[in-house]
Amino acid sequence: MWRVNITCDGEVWKRYGAEFKTIAGNHQSKLIGSEKMPDGICIMSYKIEDVSYAEELQEKCASFPGFTYILSLYNYE
Repeated sequence: MWRVNITCDGEVWKRYGAEFKTIAGNHQSKLIGSEKMPDGICIMSYKIEDVSYAEELQEKCASFPGFTYILSLYNYE
């Protein structure tokens, strides 16, 4: 199982958030955490079963200016 952490600032989220949510929903992902920090930074964590879906989600995130991501092995269960 894989974890993808995605970060962006609040202005970027306002611009691309709806489109991102659609993409994330199409990648067999489960939102396991979401937080908006006091400085406006948005942090989201997704759990994904298949590494190819996790890699594809990363590639899609790269198309949004201002989104950053980290892929890691998910072993919290």
